[in-house]
Amino acid sequence: MDAHSDDRRAPSPVGGGTTSRDGEDRVAIVRSAAETLHLQRTDTIILVIVCLAQFMVVLDVSIVNVALPSIQKDLGFSAASLQWVVTAYALTFGGLLLLGGRLADLFGRRRIYLLGLVLFTGASLLGGFASNQATLIAARSLQGVGAAVLSPATLTILTVTFTEHRARARALGVWSAVAAGGGAAGALFGGILTQYLSWRWILFVNVPIGVALFLFARLYLVESRAGGPRRRLDVAGSVTVTAGLMALVYAIVHTDEVAWGSRSTVLALSVAALLLGAFVLIEAKLADHPLVPLRLFRSRSVTGADLVMFCFGASMFSMWFFLSLYLQQVLGFDPVLTGISFLPQTAAIAIGATISGRLAPRLGPRNVLIVGSLLAAGGLYWLSLIQIGDGYWPGVCIGGILSTFGMGLAFTPIALSATGGVRREEAGLASGLVNSSRQIGASVGLAVLSTVAASRITSLLHGKAVTPELQRAAMTSAYAHGFLIASAIALAGGFLALIIPGHPSTAPASAVATAASGDGRAPAGVPTAAER
Repeated sequence: MDAHSDDRRAPSPVGGGTTSRDGEDRVAIVRSAAETLHLQRTDTIILVIVCLAQFMVVLDVSIVNVALPSIQKDLGFSAASLQWVVTAYALTFGGLLLLGGRLADLFGRRRIYLLGLVLFTGASLLGGFASNQATLIAARSLQGVGAAVLSPATLTILTVTFTEHRARARALGVWSAVAAGGGAAGALFGGILTQYLSWRWILFVNVPIGVALFLFARLYLVESRAGGPRRRLDVAGSVTVTAGLMALVYAIVHTDEVAWGSRSTVLALSVAALLLGAFVLIEAKLADHPLVPLRLFRSRSVTGADLVMFCFGASMFSMWFFLSLYLQQVLGFDPVLTGISFLPQTAAIAIGATISGRLAPRLGPRNVLIVGSLLAAGGLYWLSLIQIGDGYWPGVCIGGILSTFGMGLAFTPIALSATGGVRREEAGLASGLVNSSRQIGASVGLAVLSTVAASRITSLLHGKAVTPELQRAAMTSAYAHGFLIASAIALAGGFLALIIPGHPSTAPASAVATAASGDGRAPAGVPTAAER
């Protein structure tokens, strides 16, 4: 019996037998393959978890635009105050974005991801049930806080999870594509939800997605923190800059009801000046680890890129805002058709960004950026020529395509300039600054332009018997005036690009992808401010 057993285990002289060692190797190979398959499946789930969260954050920047006329009608917003629906989100998102990135490093990426998800989802639910203007604006502000906490955590989790170079590159590509897709899908999804359900569903739609992501994140995400000593958070800097910008926007919008020299306007402007001055003092003298080290602005590339991005945020966000109102209130488009009308512009951005990615390293970021600014300004000027009797083609379509193509051309050069003007270890911070500049520019620019347009409508209708035709004519004139100012701002961005040195940038490609995608966190291999 033993001999027979030993014979079965012995190698066959003919080569047909199998050793016990071979069997163990096969078991080990099968086990290793199963473990690899399990890890790959887990990594795929984690990629979906972070990408869907980033998709929601970016989606909520654009999804609200198409619903603006319905929101205005339902909640009684004035022409000037309507911009708060967009601005409240952009302000808190931009003002707290850098702080959100540090929170993830200090207190754990999984924990901060879940916190941001709860804030964002809860605010979406609150906004969907809003019965008055104050509740909706408060909910949109809280959404921005959630987005500022959630968005940086998504990229950090991704770079920690995917450690192998090729896998990380693929994951970053998916993440960036999904982030871009969120902005592109916003107008179309917003139109469909508004027309067939209600404008409230542009907010409600986040709730089931947020709940599902929370459950999966609890199961699959592993906690991680940045190494090194814990650094103090610059909460004072974040609060003062965000509150100061809100006071500034309020002062601007308030002038639609009272004069610039009124006591309330002067008071609001004074509060804004004090808060923003306090922010500069905190960053320069008081903060142990400032949120925005002012020494970065010694770099002409960083300063120029941030100023140009501020101008682009101011001009392009205003364009989307005015076009959404013009298409529905003047041309009579329904929300779905309005969303579809934005698709050529979305394609133009993508094409422009693709082309600029190839041209900028060859021609220099500054040259491509200037061309993009001029095209954007030209497209906005085209839109400023709209008349009451114009249709979608060519009045809106050509101008919209030209301006968004120029915008796409400018994105990569701005990112290259912002991150190429600093040391590699500061590229993540520089990319966060340039994205904050975009959100802040959007908030301030939209406040100014929407107030100017609202005042123009009021003046054109003052003392006249208002008919639907007259009201549409006044709106057309006001929006055309807004496009003209936006064109001048985009043109100013082109001139400000001259601050940027003319030599080609040598910024790390990963940092460029981070900056262009709209996040404020450093990519893999780039230490964050909290880690330094």
